[in-house]
Amino acid sequence: MTEFVLVAGAWLGAWAWDDVVPGLRAAGHGVHPLTLSGLAERRGLPAGQQTHVQDVVDLVEERDLRDVVLVGHSYSGIPVGQAAERIGDRLAHLVLVDANVPVDGQAFVGAGPWGEAVAASIGANDGYWPPLTADGFAGQGLTDAQISRIVTGATPHPGGTLTEPAALAGPLAAIPATYLTCLLDSPEPPPAVAALVRDADWHHATLDTGHWPMFSRPTALAELLLTAAHR
Repeated sequence: MTEFVLVAGAWLGAWAWDDVVPGLRAAGHGVHPLTLSGLAERRGLPAGQQTHVQDVVDLVEERDLRDVVLVGHSYSGIPVGQAAERIGDRLAHLVLVDANVPVDGQAFVGAGPWGEAVAASIGANDGYWPPLTADGFAGQGLTDAQISRIVTGATPHPGGTLTEPAALAGPLAAIPATYLTCLLDSPEPPPAVAALVRDADWHHATLDTGHWPMFSRPTALAELLLTAAHR
């Protein structure tokens, strides 16, 4: 039996996977959606990048999970990617869903205008990155009801998790992985991911939807995760 650990991106908690969980459990697997520190029902807890890495590691170790498929969406690809190497032989596969990948010594908020804008937003909002408004989800294959669900459930994201750098002990290429590109968000994976697909033989999958497939295409996402578990 595979044990899926599901971690959503910025502003979201375990609740974001509610429509994906049934399909995985129906296939006979264990499923463990995780809310990272400082978000959703864990709002208010202090958190940095390494706190989020430890959140993932602690769940795996405390539940003594084996044959683990770690799933990181968007921002959470950074802590989940670091956790993947720290859980050792408990890991079966890493799945990154339209996600950022960790780069040793680099933070989510990198150099350039976009990073500067996020850092400025964190500074102007008491150390938190405010969630997108409904307009920010346009063109992502979501219904109005799905957008409302995300906006209503989102919580401000603790800024320290975005500005603290990742720390990798070895090359990310050593980890068996699948990367999912959501085509409505971008037709091509980021350059760092394209290099891993080319040089590390990471599997590359695509889904014809936007950046939040757990809401827009939950059944298709569950099927992709099940396929990845058998790689």
